[in-house]
Amino acid sequence: MKTELSQTWLPYEFQALRKLKSPRGIQTFLDTIPYHHSKSAWSPRRVLHEKTAHCLEGAIFAAAALRVLGYPPLILDLEAVNDSDHVIAVFKRNNYWGAIATSNFSGLRYREPVYRNVRELVMSYFENYINLRGERTLRRYSAPVNLKKFDSKHWMTTDSPVWFIAEHLVEIPHAPILKRGTAQTLTRVDLRSLTAAQVGASKKKKIKPE
Repeated sequence: MKTELSQTWLPYEFQALRKLKSPRGIQTFLDTIPYHHSKSAWSPRRVLHEKTAHCLEGAIFAAAALRVLGYPPLILDLEAVNDSDHVIAVFKRNNYWGAIATSNFSGLRYREPVYRNVRELVMSYFENYINLRGERTLRRYSAPVNLKKFDSKHWMTTDSPVWFIAEHLVEIPHAPILKRGTAQTLTRVDLRSLTAAQVGASKKKKIKPE
């Protein structure tokens, strides 16, 4: 498998991904590159070259990097109300789930692999998943998707947008996380929590178009 992957990437790209060494290393890379607000769907290769990404692109990049390190390239979709969806790359270590993610909100990024199942991992995002009005907005989540299914479309290295991954995430079933009626009883977070969630947030800026 490593031989096949090394042939997929250019040598210097493959080495750059190998140097990330671990899920935590992948997250560190994503944390050091700027978050951007473009309506784009870059492949992992382009993220590696541009050194910027939003949440969808960050998760797809992380899945590709995880694959180079020997993990399955898994992502899942978190679905929200009155807010943007969020995509995370997920991995298992010692039979426990963890996650890698890019977000403009500080609490929606990395999770250590300490969660016993996917739902438990997803629920760790609930308190930090808020909109600018302080509303807790996470409502549903998908099962993990193995991006290997898109290998024929060269999702890791294509120069074209990978909207087909985003479209697939929209189409697949999502499981609810709240019982009926619970959403109406939720309170808003306080100003201190809302402020903390936006530490390091980037403002919208123009980048190169697709």
